Amino acid sequence: MLWSDLKKPILVLAPMDDVTDAAFRQVVAECAPPDIYFTEFVSVDGLSSPGREALKSKLVFGSLDKPLVAQLWGLQPANYESIARELASSGNYAGIDINMGCPAKAVIKNGACSALINNRDLAGRIIQATKKGANGQVPVSVKCRIGFNAIDLSWIEFLLGQGIAALTVHARTTKEQSKVANHWEVFRPIVQLRDEIAPTTAIIANGDVLTRQQALDVASEHGVDGVMIGRGVFRDPYVFSAKSPWPSMAKAEKIGLYARHINLFLEKWGNNKNPATLKRFAKVYVNGFSGASELRSDLMTLNSAQNLLERLDEAVR
Repeated sequence: MLWSDLKKPILVLAPMDDVTDAAFRQVVAECAPPDIYFTEFVSVDGLSSPGREALKSKLVFGSLDKPLVAQLWGLQPANYESIARELASSGNYAGIDINMGCPAKAVIKNGACSALINNRDLAGRIIQATKKGANGQVPVSVKCRIGFNAIDLSWIEFLLGQGIAALTVHARTTKEQSKVANHWEVFRPIVQLRDEIAPTTAIIANGDVLTRQQALDVASEHGVDGVMIGRGVFRDPYVFSAKSPWPSMAKAEKIGLYARHINLFLEKWGNNKNPATLKRFAKVYVNGFSGASELRSDLMTLNSAQNLLERLDEAVR
């Protein structure tokens, strides 16, 4: 079932808020597909509230971004159970993942995500509620960090004892965020813990992986089952390709891919989703050619998807 059925090493597109929406996932799928896609992370508490409609766009899916794992976060086990039941029974998702790794201060202040390192009773209840809701229809996995203020593998040991299908480990603490180098040395002990506690749980490494070859090297060197790539896709939309054409692609091709992304956004949401998120992708597509910096500056001043398309069209005339 999903994690266990895939050939190793498993290459995964990371969940990134306001980044890995259905439009961008389709771009990645058309360029070079990973083995597994993750949605943006979405709050189970928000989905269980009157604010549900504003969050549903995070769970929109396409025809190419499969298998797709829905990533959830929040604090109420009952909401995890009900949302997991809804997603699992929909048939649209191949798995459900619980975000216990986000280090954002606002989230931590509320006791969610990686703050759950310090509230293991609640963390365990959340995992078991999610598994109950999924009811064996889809696998449940967790994404985590290696400690709060310091490396603490007892947290990994705790999670491995929860009967999850996969554990994605970002090898930094909450306190470190992304300000220090990844602690690659933790993965051998983590794999050993997995072998002792939960032999069927896949271990996925995350942090600082920017290319496919680096991902393959990481899997080989550290003995993990797969690697999750996040920021690497910002450097190269073809990051999952065995031989990426991106470094040698012409200006018109890169801009054309950006326009493709914007059109996919419009197809999926029209004017019902804030187009401001599209501008952050300028640094993905508008680089590596003469005048790229100036064009990015121009794009930052625009306030609609249509205006972005018009400016990109001008740039390649």
